[in-house]
Amino acid sequence: MSEHSGSATEKIMNNIMDTIADKLPKQKSDNIMSNIMDTISDKLPKQKSGHFDQASVSDKVNKMFGRQRSLHGVLGGGKSADVLLWRNKKISSSVLGLATAIWVFFEWLDYHFLTIISFVLVLGMVVQFVWSNFSSKLNGSSKVPRVEIPDELFVNVAVAIGGQVNKFLGFLQDVSCERNLKHFVVAIVGLWAASVAGSWFNFLTVIYIGFVCAHTLPVLYEKYEDQVDEFLYSILGLLRDQYQKLDSGVLSRIPKGNKKTE
Repeated sequence: MSEHSGSATEKIMNNIMDTIADKLPKQKSDNIMSNIMDTISDKLPKQKSGHFDQASVSDKVNKMFGRQRSLHGVLGGGKSADVLLWRNKKISSSVLGLATAIWVFFEWLDYHFLTIISFVLVLGMVVQFVWSNFSSKLNGSSKVPRVEIPDELFVNVAVAIGGQVNKFLGFLQDVSCERNLKHFVVAIVGLWAASVAGSWFNFLTVIYIGFVCAHTLPVLYEKYEDQVDEFLYSILGLLRDQYQKLDSGVLSRIPKGNKKTE
């Protein structure tokens, strides 16, 4: 009796499931899975695949002397870096034009420093004389404004020059005492090149050449940074190869004294 009732219940359940299956739309399992996957892919955010740009990596690595900061930051930032990189073309061109005018006066026109100072003082005295004599007749006041240079200007200039001189002397002393033959030879060659340049030009021309280079080379390097870096690294590679040949052929044969151990 119980078996008969159980079979009857199974038949009823099977009939109900068949009826539901007939009412539902018939789809293949593959279509169902594909619809599910399409829905999931549409809901997920689209992301770019991970990809290493070799050019960008080389740009970060092959910076001049391994620097990581921008050229503006390397130059110290602020207004001085803006002038050197021509952020404000009017100010940069005015500074370079003033330096060029001073160099032309002293070199091409063969003026001397004392002559220029004397002419400027004479011109200032004439202007003040005319102002003091004719301003009372025109405006009724003969008061002439005083021209004074603040003391802080001379102090700041002296401190800046003294700081740079002390840094340079400290660098030479460090190179002389660190017992590194490579750095010592490079420093000697640099000073020798400076002495040769000094024999070709006078001190003012050397200063002017350095000033012009400081106002032109940084902006050109910023514009053609990749080409300049590639060229410099090729030159440094050639110099390194020549130094290795010199080291293996000459420098390595120089006897080195043994340090005494206490």
